[in-house]
Amino acid sequence: MNIFANRNFRFLYGITVLSAVNSAIYTFIIPLVLYDLTKSSLAMSTMRLMEFLPNVLLGMLVGVFVDRVNRNVMIVYGGFVRFLLSIALLYSLSIEGVQVWVLYVIGFLLATTGYTVGNASNAIAPQLFDKSWMTEIQSKFSLVNTISSVVGPSIAGSLLIWLTYSHFLWIYVVCMGFIWLFASRIEKTETPIRPVKQSIWADMKEGIHELIGNKNLFMPTMTVLISNFATSLIIGVLTFYVLDVLGNTKEQLGLMYSISAMGGIIGAKVMKPLQKKYRRGQIYCMLPLIDTFVLILFFFVQSWWLLGILLAYRTCSSVMTNIIFLAIRQESTPNHLLGRVAGTSSMLAKLVVPAGLLIGGIWAEVLPIPYIFLISAGVVFITFLLLKRSHFGEIK
Repeated sequence: MNIFANRNFRFLYGITVLSAVNSAIYTFIIPLVLYDLTKSSLAMSTMRLMEFLPNVLLGMLVGVFVDRVNRNVMIVYGGFVRFLLSIALLYSLSIEGVQVWVLYVIGFLLATTGYTVGNASNAIAPQLFDKSWMTEIQSKFSLVNTISSVVGPSIAGSLLIWLTYSHFLWIYVVCMGFIWLFASRIEKTETPIRPVKQSIWADMKEGIHELIGNKNLFMPTMTVLISNFATSLIIGVLTFYVLDVLGNTKEQLGLMYSISAMGGIIGAKVMKPLQKKYRRGQIYCMLPLIDTFVLILFFFVQSWWLLGILLAYRTCSSVMTNIIFLAIRQESTPNHLLGRVAGTSSMLAKLVVPAGLLIGGIWAEVLPIPYIFLISAGVVFITFLLLKRSHFGEIK
């Protein structure tokens, strides 16, 4: 059966497409608007921080409410709140002399409601579709998000010739309105049955216990955490390395990242044919082993285009890993716990990123940068060893 023949999938897919469009608009336009308003890099960085904080501070709490409240209700009303917040953002930026802290608050609330709706959408999927569809669904969603990340900024940049910031924000508002409309059209589902009524804190602990006790989920969660740390070691210094150490231009840097982003599209497209030949566990276990050798090659490569090709593999690997991880999380977690497990695992994965960025930045100040690629390779190799010991490769 063609998955697009399913009415619920069409609406969820439409929400994903429109959300990807809005994400491209928000991440490209808002920093430019803030720069024009403040001429401050700190203001721009603080706004990015507002997007990061809800996941870390509220991830587990959001998961509790996703498991307690009807997921349809959360998606529909969350979509409505995001629509209102997008209008508030448009209105605030139209006011002469708007205070930057107002934009921070709106940005934080947009990120919080977006994360909540995303968690609820993830949790409702096993209620709407057969679990055998989870990998294909995640592949299609990943493809949309990857394509958006590749072409979104370039399209937005080109359209700035004809459109103003206000025009982009109006598009943002209209997309939010359609997201809310599509959400209201998704088939109604039952509220997850909670075996025992308990406190919020007890609900959080139950989610942690489920994550730790789920042998199909705990090990890949830990490997995602370790891999995120390895990635964060290099992403903060790579731009400096390419421009300052290798002496490439900003245009070459942009082309390098464009090449790397194409790997994400490849990863989303090859997942289905690979799954016909190999078990998902086999694919998941082999990716970090190949990643290790790719990161070792980073140490030797001196040209921007070869770095772009290596980064393309890493992007491909990351997308494939996420597709498998999210699908297995949806399949193996009891539905009444899925919100909490997703919130906890997502929070853990994000917590290590600042540490890696800080360590990488300090390293680049005092030591040769290429050696941090070897350290990152060693960290990724540890994830391969952990996966092999856990027999995760046996998962179909």
